[in-house]
Amino acid sequence: MQKRFVSIWFRHLKTDWFIRRQSALKDIPFVLAAPDHGRMLITAANTKAENEGVYPGMVVADARAVISSLQVLDDIPGLSTKLLTGIGEWCIRFAPAVAVDDPNGLLLEATGCTHLWGNEKEYLTDIYKRIRQFGYDIKIGIADTIGAAWAIARFGKGSPMVESAQQSKALLTLPAAALRIEPVTSERLEKLGLRQVKDFIYLPRPSIRRRFGAFLLQRIDQAVGDAEEWITPLQPIEPFQERLPCLEPIVTATGIEIAIQRLLDALCKRLQQEGKGLRIATLKGYRVDGKIVSIETGTNRPSCNTQHLFKLFKIKIDSIEPALGIELFTMTALKVEEVSITQEKLWEQNGGLDDRELSELLDRIEGKMGSDHIHRYLPAEHYWPERSFKLAASLNEKTSIPWKIDRPRPLQMLFKPQAIEVTAPIPDYPPMMFRYKGKLHKIIKADGPERIEPEWWLQDGQHRDYYVVEDEEGKRYWLFRLGHYDAAKSWQWFIHGFFA
Repeated sequence: MQKRFVSIWFRHLKTDWFIRRQSALKDIPFVLAAPDHGRMLITAANTKAENEGVYPGMVVADARAVISSLQVLDDIPGLSTKLLTGIGEWCIRFAPAVAVDDPNGLLLEATGCTHLWGNEKEYLTDIYKRIRQFGYDIKIGIADTIGAAWAIARFGKGSPMVESAQQSKALLTLPAAALRIEPVTSERLEKLGLRQVKDFIYLPRPSIRRRFGAFLLQRIDQAVGDAEEWITPLQPIEPFQERLPCLEPIVTATGIEIAIQRLLDALCKRLQQEGKGLRIATLKGYRVDGKIVSIETGTNRPSCNTQHLFKLFKIKIDSIEPALGIELFTMTALKVEEVSITQEKLWEQNGGLDDRELSELLDRIEGKMGSDHIHRYLPAEHYWPERSFKLAASLNEKTSIPWKIDRPRPLQMLFKPQAIEVTAPIPDYPPMMFRYKGKLHKIIKADGPERIEPEWWLQDGQHRDYYVVEDEEGKRYWLFRLGHYDAAKSWQWFIHGFFA
């Protein structure tokens, strides 16, 4: 597919922005100025000021001699770049790759986008009308190359569309400055009578290089398509992204659901063809008012199951505020992984974490309650019970350390053991009763002790003697005494967990 580029030229970018903020400026000549070597130079002028002979680069005192009523406002450093960046991010609804073309333009790579509007004419018309509604005076050009599109937008007199492979013909009648060359080179060409591109484009290349430098040849090659040229998008192009422009702004939940379903069908089809599955996906909606709304979802395992993924997004549709309507939807797979297809067995069912339905159930629970409510733990190489496990990174994480199952462990374990008051016979008998949170528990049954030592490389700390005890209400607890028994000392007992 032949590439197509769109160049948007903002003829009065900064002054249009000031008019948007102060509508009274629309009817008077005014300029923006900044200090330069002890004098005020004009950096931008509105249309009325230019019509009366005031242009950027003039000294303010000279301009006031031309227009006595000229209003002068202070320029804002970095304003052009800030405005172009904001408008460029808004223009992503027209093309995925949008770049800032300092100091007063934008570049869009429109390859494969124009057919969504019917044709290039409707595409450019929509861009023009929408930006004009914001109050900006613009000109547009579209061509196979960045250079040709730039030239047509700024110097073209007729149609803004250059037919494919016709950029050389479109450039012939344009001035030399249309090739994006330095003003010095343009002036030298003008003095030699080479005013239009056709006057020098066919001259011998060694002569052009010798008289005007290699940069002029480079610009010619870029404009006619003999040299490749790229743009640097404001937002990086995601390898797995689908776009869905809307003929009419979407304001209903049903419309959003239909958009999600279509985007997932297209995205999952691409992923399946490459043997990949989706782990994290983001849906963005570009609203008519220029704002962007988004929702994100994720899976525990790579998935291409569109119905399952649709349910995950459907849970969060209520958080989308369409306002006046959403005119563009994008679905981006932020994280994908390889999908390993395993052979299914007819007579056996694989349960546990390898079960696909269990993984999808966990995805739906996370979508409703949040990922912080579901945790998976693996054994860790520590003796102390509170450090003998760790949080797993995912359902797929494996461990070579087995769980300790030779002795009972409580279902609920305290993050930090809590001190209790205990009555116990000597020397190493189980406790008879203990007080926890002000309540006295009389022990009916007890099992232990189970001694747990710290790691050999830890010199500090004492061993623990654990007991499983049951009180008169039938509730079971996990208690331990810290260190060896010694009648001369006051003993420290702790509660560490609760059994079902």
